[in-house]
Amino acid sequence: MTPVREDRVPAQGRAPESGPEPGPTGASPALARDAPLRFVVLGDSFSEGVGDRVDGAWRGWAELLAGGLAGPGQRVEYVNLAVSGALSADVAEKQAPRAVALRPHLASVVVGVNDTLRHTFDIGLFARRLDRVLAALDAAGAVLLTACLPDPGRMLGLPGPLARPLARRRTSVNAVVHALSARRGAVHVHLADPTWTEDRRLWSADRLHPGERGHRAVAGAFHRALAERGLARGPAPSPEASEPPPTRAETALWLATAGTGWVLRRSRDLLPQLLLLAGEEMLHRTDGDGGGVLDARAATALAEALAVTMGE
Repeated sequence: MTPVREDRVPAQGRAPESGPEPGPTGASPALARDAPLRFVVLGDSFSEGVGDRVDGAWRGWAELLAGGLAGPGQRVEYVNLAVSGALSADVAEKQAPRAVALRPHLASVVVGVNDTLRHTFDIGLFARRLDRVLAALDAAGAVLLTACLPDPGRMLGLPGPLARPLARRRTSVNAVVHALSARRGAVHVHLADPTWTEDRRLWSADRLHPGERGHRAVAGAFHRALAERGLARGPAPSPEASEPPPTRAETALWLATAGTGWVLRRSRDLLPQLLLLAGEEMLHRTDGDGGGVLDARAATALAEALAVTMGE
C-alpha cells in the first residue's frame, strides 16, 4: 500500500478506471474480497499528517489507519487530498469533486479549524459546505469518517479575551460536525474530549497538531470504530511511537520563537477582527454580563445554521 497525495500523484497512483462499476446513487461501490478498498482523505494539515514526520515527509493518522484496513489477500488504494491550511471552501470546491470521482469505499472529512481563524468565518456557510461534501460522498457510496477537534485558543494558551471568541467558533463548528455526522451515519471520533486535549504526550511542540503518538492514537480510535462495523480487517496501528516526543526544551523553544505568533502568520486577515472581538469581549465583561450576549449571539447563529442545513 503506497500513499498518494494530490500534489504529487502519478497517474498509476489513482483508483483504476477499470475498477468496480459504480452502482446507483447512494449505493456502495462493489467490493469483492480480492478487490482493492479505496480510502480517500479530505481536509487540512491534521489529515495531511503534520506533526508526524517520517523520512522527511508527513505520514499521519490516515496513512497509519490505511495500513490496518485490508484483510487477507486484499489491498488498499489510499489517496490523501488533504492540504495544510485548507478551508471548508477548499474541501468543497477542490477536494470533494476529486474524491467523488475516485468512488471511495471510505472517505474521511476533517476540516474547520482554519475556518475559525479567518475574518470571513460564517457558521452558516461552513455548515452548508460540509453538508454538501458529506452528501456527495454519501451518495457515491462512501462510508464517512469525521472528527471534531480541540479549540486552538485553548491549545495555544491564548489569553481569555483572545481565546473565548475562538472557543465560541470552535464550539459551533463541532456542533455542526456532530449533527451532520449523525445524519449521515459517519464513523466519528471525539477529539475535543479532555482525554485528548489534556494529554500533552499526544501533541507536537506547536500544540496544534498531534505528534506521532497522537496520530497513532487517532488512527487507533478510527480503526476500533471501523472494526466494530466490520470495515477494518487488518491489524490495528501500534500505539507506540517510534520517535521520542518533543522535550520540554523543544517545546519552550517553539513557544519562544513561534507560540501565539503562529496565529499572526497563518491568520493575518483574522488578527484585526480578533482584536476587535477581544475588545468586545472585554467590554461585555466590564459591563457585567460575563459575555452572555456574545454567547447568545453565537448560539442563535448556530441554531439558524442547523435549521437551514438539517431542514428543521
